[in-house]
Amino acid sequence: MAANKPISALLFAFLFTILSLTSSHNLHPATAVLDVAASLRRTHHVLSSSRNHTASPHPPPTPPPSFYLHLHPRESIHKPSHKDYRGLVLSRLGRDSARVASLNAKLQLALENLTYRADLKPVKTDQFQVEGLSVPIMSGASQGSGEYFSRVGVGSPARQFYMSLDTGSDVNWLQCRPCVDCYKQTDPIFDPASSSTYRPLSCNSQQCRTLKVSGCRNGNQCLYQVTYGDRSFTVGNFATETVLFGRSGAVNGIALGCGHDNEGLFVGSAGLIGLGGGPLSLTSQIKANTFSYCLVHRDSSDSSTLEINSGGFGADYVTAALIRNRKMDTFYYVGLTGMSVGGNLLPISPSIFQMDKLGRGGIIVDSGTAVTRLQTEAYNTLRDVFVQLARAQGLQPTGGILLFDTCYDFSSRSSVRVPTVAFQFSGGKSWSLPPENYLIPMDSAGTFCFAFAPTSSSLSIIGNIQQQGTRVRFDLANSLVGFSPHKC
Repeated sequence: MAANKPISALLFAFLFTILSLTSSHNLHPATAVLDVAASLRRTHHVLSSSRNHTASPHPPPTPPPSFYLHLHPRESIHKPSHKDYRGLVLSRLGRDSARVASLNAKLQLALENLTYRADLKPVKTDQFQVEGLSVPIMSGASQGSGEYFSRVGVGSPARQFYMSLDTGSDVNWLQCRPCVDCYKQTDPIFDPASSSTYRPLSCNSQQCRTLKVSGCRNGNQCLYQVTYGDRSFTVGNFATETVLFGRSGAVNGIALGCGHDNEGLFVGSAGLIGLGGGPLSLTSQIKANTFSYCLVHRDSSDSSTLEINSGGFGADYVTAALIRNRKMDTFYYVGLTGMSVGGNLLPISPSIFQMDKLGRGGIIVDSGTAVTRLQTEAYNTLRDVFVQLARAQGLQPTGGILLFDTCYDFSSRSSVRVPTVAFQFSGGKSWSLPPENYLIPMDSAGTFCFAFAPTSSSLSIIGNIQQQGTRVRFDLANSLVGFSPHKC
């Protein structure tokens, strides 16, 4: 063993020299302090029964056509039933794995010029029941997209509902009476008969023809089904309705699904607001030029905001190209050029983060995925350099947990200095992550894991753990995306 130590030292010195030569100067500080004690306090707080919503300070909403909604983490709306924090984390990671599998399945079918699994087994219209709909498909529930909720008004008079917000989906929908099968939600289920502005869409309407999968009932009544490819579903009538954005205004005629048969893990949420790039998303229907969100820590009872058509990029924003995939218009791809650890650029080819002419590869920004996924080659380089630099700080990794292969025991520490991690964009721009966005607690005892994971898929994803505490702004008119810290 003693003979191996000099070799390891030489390998590390050689690797560090390469990293130093890759960049003419440090891109950001080499280390930062992780507040271990604060992270562990949150693990106890999130399971407490005394949690209350706390609205983060924010300027008052601007007049229409700008819209403003509060964003709440899932656990602040629906109290976890897990006996300990580790159980909660395992549940989150289970939803996250299903979410990533769903996004990859959706993209793969699009690349093969299919739509969803219903293309493989067409749904016959006589399978739909008069009271509702019952077909063998699945909804965005199991893909973990119900991680952040907003309070949204639907109908006239408006009824308020907690709705999941998702940049990886387009179709807006909520559970409706009468129910063939509805999961438990926080609010009473929406009854379209009680709204004066509910209007069923015809099968020949533009909105119905835009659906990936649709059907007809009673001659000319449009039916929708949303399939995410992961054993969950929502099915019902496709209609238009008035949607109210808190005190900032309402929009009439928003196309949405009125789901009579819905199954999955959207516990607490009444449905979903799609913020994707497709024509049926909320942002597309209201012709938004910009929208932005800031995701508070998932273990916090604080809230932040979703803003539509409000403001632009300030001086503190790190901006990058917003790229669209002609095969999959839902996803928001970002022009990432590299990553850095400890202030030095990693030796990763920029092509790993680029989309090819066939629509494969690239990296998307997604609000519903928790853990950032990187192609295996990129992940291995990131992890290996982080582990080496962490060892220089006296940190030795322990065994892995589930999808995380690099974990640490911080049980005896109140704070710890760790290598910095940052995303790099063209023009030398750098988005540096706070330590709590890449070293996360797995239990209340002090086990922390490096919150990145490898993927065998060509698609990489920037997840919401890395986005926490950062305002992410999409400038749809100018094809830009920006990241600004401390904007929650």
